[in-house]
Amino acid sequence: MTDSLPSMPDNHAVAAGTSPVTDAQRVPVLDVDNVTKSYSGEPPVQALRGVNLAIGQGELVGIVGPSGSGKTTLMQLMGTLDRPTSGQVRITGLDVATMADDEVAYLRATRIGFVFQQFFLAEHSTVLDNVADGLLYAGIALKQRRQRALDTLDLVGLAERPHARPTQLSGGQRQRVAIARALVGQPAIVLADEPTGNLDQATGQSILALIDELHRAGSTIVVITHDSVIAERMPRTVGILDGRIVADTGPAAGTNSCLRPSGFLAQPPTHAALDATGAPVDLEQPCPPPSS
Repeated sequence: MTDSLPSMPDNHAVAAGTSPVTDAQRVPVLDVDNVTKSYSGEPPVQALRGVNLAIGQGELVGIVGPSGSGKTTLMQLMGTLDRPTSGQVRITGLDVATMADDEVAYLRATRIGFVFQQFFLAEHSTVLDNVADGLLYAGIALKQRRQRALDTLDLVGLAERPHARPTQLSGGQRQRVAIARALVGQPAIVLADEPTGNLDQATGQSILALIDELHRAGSTIVVITHDSVIAERMPRTVGILDGRIVADTGPAAGTNSCLRPSGFLAQPPTHAALDATGAPVDLEQPCPPPSS
């Protein structure tokens, strides 16, 4: 198995616009290139149809679509939980299709964080151990895992509950633990699938506020949702319907993203993108070639 992957640029410096954007930094954190996904059957199901999507460092993106639109399939491919029928998925410039299964597993463990609607916490483990388990496959010693877990719990506002068990927490607190587990490994990107789906409205709003705060601190986050109200509060909104991207408002100002041309772009970008010097950026500029 691969013991290490190429280093990543500093997300925080890029998000803050404190240094010029280099070609390496402009490589999207996530690049979905002309991806299709089919499932066998009579007739076969075409879940995704030629999807192109690039997400840059420091972006907060909402992907929205109704049930059956393909958004869950897209999330699984973005998270390397499945492989496309055709096309390419690249994480920090690395083409998943060229990697062995154990290399993909290592990539997923070190560069992708997941937040799910159902939390998926180990109920008989403490909050601290649930978060520290996010580093199990990163080759980090137990003492360091627990210290990083404590630091991340502080980041999500749960520094006072490290020894509690999930059953002793509210739904909102359990989702904060899940977010901490996703963040503890300092991944290149966090994929949040319906993160407020099991929460009441007030608690859901507090989780969205936390996501906003983490984004401002430099995290790259994608929220997958059926709720257009949630998606539209994100700096960038991507609409999916019948397996196609039908709308993309484009990267927000100050992010490092580049967009692949999409024949299904239904509306123009709502944010004027600027480079590190404050000059306008062409949102349709091609993505740089992936790293080898």
